[in-house]
Amino acid sequence: MTIIASTKRPRVELPMPYGWFQVLYSQQLSVGQSLPLEYFGQELVIFRTEAGEAKVLDAYCPHMGAHLGYGIRDQAGGGSRVVGDSIVCPFHGWQFNGDGQCTGIPYAERMPPRVAKCEQVIPSWQVREQNQCIYVWYHPEGIEPLFEPPQIDEAMPDTDDWGELKIYEWDIATHPQEIGENAVDAAHFRFVHGTPEVPEPTVMRFEEHCRFGLLETEMETPKGRIEGRIENSSIGPGISTVRFSGICETVLMANLTPIDAHNTKAMYAFIQRDGNGQKVGRVGQAIIDDIRQQMEEDRIIWARKRYLEKPMLCDGDGPFAKFRRWYGQFLVAETRDD
Repeated sequence: MTIIASTKRPRVELPMPYGWFQVLYSQQLSVGQSLPLEYFGQELVIFRTEAGEAKVLDAYCPHMGAHLGYGIRDQAGGGSRVVGDSIVCPFHGWQFNGDGQCTGIPYAERMPPRVAKCEQVIPSWQVREQNQCIYVWYHPEGIEPLFEPPQIDEAMPDTDDWGELKIYEWDIATHPQEIGENAVDAAHFRFVHGTPEVPEPTVMRFEEHCRFGLLETEMETPKGRIEGRIENSSIGPGISTVRFSGICETVLMANLTPIDAHNTKAMYAFIQRDGNGQKVGRVGQAIIDDIRQQMEEDRIIWARKRYLEKPMLCDGDGPFAKFRRWYGQFLVAETRDD
């Protein structure tokens, strides 16, 4: 029997983008806790030291290859133990700090040379914790951060006049660029989401690692006709903030993180208040539910569409070329040493 090799190509052939990407919400990692992560096509471990700092390392112990994100015995079902500023390997008890240095081997009388020299023995990741989120820096060539995550004032944990985060997550079977392109695709709102007309953005700017869009529209409400605004800004390909005003002030942190070359985690967190600075109820939840419904509708398209390098565009389409030029700066093909 002749076996014919499959010629089916991936629907999206783009390298993973570099930048800051959310891996957890702060509330998901307690002091002394560790968790396994799978992002950027890699196995990682995150832990919070007893001093409260979040740290991320490659997952595997350099001693005998155990995964540092899975505990045993009294830690079974959770992550490995954390002692002081170090995570403890569940296999032989070796300890590693957030810089990837081995800080202890409980049974060794003579330390391995690299340990004795305090060298890094596990790759570590740059971490920033702000906006109640934990971000890591990814670059396929190991380049240091070229910009910083934004500070979102409404997401400060001690901001009394804004509500708590309302969190929703999706695993989406596509590259994050395909998701990001919705920000400039006005026409899809009518045909995918059923809006009565195609919205026209007032402002669309692309500047270095930042992108900003503004949509102004009039809306019919039970209180009459009001002016509504939607401000959409991105810092790199992973961090986006959308501010809705008019009916109910809403801030959406809409962050995208590559799981691997063909899958993306979308992490959406909503923060709300009404016009008088009061936390909101049913009206605010209706806005959230509408956006969640739009995500479910978009997922049907994203999970099945093919990325076209040269799409056949018309004059009613958005500034896809500008968006792709801006996004393209973050796409660096990973080089491998054979």
